[in-house]
Amino acid sequence: MTSGAVVGVDIGTSSAKAVLVDLDGRELAHAAIPHEPSRPRPGHVEMDGEVWWDELTRLVADLRRQCDVPVVAVGTSGIGPCALLTDADGAPLRPAILYGVDTRGCASIDGLEAELGAAEILRATGSRLSSQSVGPKLAWVAEHEPATWSRARRLFMPSSWLVWRLTGAYRLDHTSASQATPLYDLRTGGWHERWADRLRGDVALPELGRPGDVAGHVTRAAARQTGLPEGIPVVLGTIDAWAEGASVPTAPGDLALMYGSTLFMISSGPRVLRHPDLWASAGVRPGTYDLTAGTATSGAVTSWLRRLFGGPDFAELVAEAERSPAGSRGLLMLPYFAGERTPLHDPDARGVVAGLTLEHGRGDLYRAALEATAYGVRQNLDLLRQAGAVVERGVAVGGGSQGTLWPQIVSDVTGLPQMLAAGAAGASLGAAHLAAQAVADVDIARWNPLTTRVEPHPGRAGRYDALYADYLDLYTATRRTAHHLAEVQRRSTDAGAPAPRS
Repeated sequence: MTSGAVVGVDIGTSSAKAVLVDLDGRELAHAAIPHEPSRPRPGHVEMDGEVWWDELTRLVADLRRQCDVPVVAVGTSGIGPCALLTDADGAPLRPAILYGVDTRGCASIDGLEAELGAAEILRATGSRLSSQSVGPKLAWVAEHEPATWSRARRLFMPSSWLVWRLTGAYRLDHTSASQATPLYDLRTGGWHERWADRLRGDVALPELGRPGDVAGHVTRAAARQTGLPEGIPVVLGTIDAWAEGASVPTAPGDLALMYGSTLFMISSGPRVLRHPDLWASAGVRPGTYDLTAGTATSGAVTSWLRRLFGGPDFAELVAEAERSPAGSRGLLMLPYFAGERTPLHDPDARGVVAGLTLEHGRGDLYRAALEATAYGVRQNLDLLRQAGAVVERGVAVGGGSQGTLWPQIVSDVTGLPQMLAAGAAGASLGAAHLAAQAVADVDIARWNPLTTRVEPHPGRAGRYDALYADYLDLYTATRRTAHHLAEVQRRSTDAGAPAPRS
């Protein structure tokens, strides 16, 4: 076996992370840099692509300071699907438009569906157009920023942007491309030439490869900037949720559950499954296809609550939430603080807390946020099974899976047992494992074994069944009001802050 270690770098929504792992799966060092996307107006969520490169160089330097071992390969992953537009030399022309949390492209969807055919889009791509889709984001730039659009020549996501900066290779993995709806045809496994030509303008689309393929090698210039050895392989990574799914061992019948700022679910199998309210994609493993779901928030709501509460430790909030009984003493939350992705595809959904009284405390609110996420998982799980996915067990990974309360609540609400992984490195570990596969024979089950089983509590099913029905009803009952308030928020932002009262 080749000796040395591999680096995995992940650009997440709230931070960039990196790990240095030897080829036996031992973590030698880890590093993280917190960041926040820009939200210049409601529905717009952006990040500066140059920040990603700066963070990679700083993370690698931090890893090397902690442990000076030979690095033999590099893997990358990042949030997506995103749209970072650059000129022909790869210089960003504007901040990257982020995944489904950015909803600006939704205004283009009706027109594109009428032109291309909504049913045909679902047949060809496995997904319908939504806030997640790249095509409407490109249409927005073409309409609202024509000067930028006229100069755009390349399209990147965070993982492919880092590959470009490290190697000069303009390439993208099939899994990420299959989420760039409607540019990719899942039936043929390549770009949908007619639709891509309709939407890409003068942007040349990247060459495609599998996650884990060697995209290129670290250039002399990149080696000087990063401290990585010149000439080592850099593999194609993928979107962070899929990289995180690759960081844990899964088997047929498993649902990978990624507990992070948002919550993502992946069911993988040998054939394409479609549901109009979910997303299909090319799988990370060769010969596999995924049916996936994702919420717009999860951990983001708990972080928001923590800020409102004055910044107590998460451990303190979890302890208080554990003292609140199942059902949060009659509190019910809709976690749509950034709209909702699957299965609602409603960018104008808004957060709701129902049942508040003067007797409720912050532990009740915190538990209600965790339970709201669990109801969202159950709603998506029902649709995954309706589409034909076989789901018998959850495999949990991510920061939110390291304590037992949140996974326990999800199991109690869904009835789904879960296995928790030993480590929480997540997407950066998945990226590192993809890199290691390029230089050695490695097994993710040895790198990150499943160690803890969470079983649904039989005494809580009835209570959660009733509250889940209320959860579904609450969205229906408040949808009209939420949409009106979303419009008020947009108009308020457009008009500027109101003058203070005298």
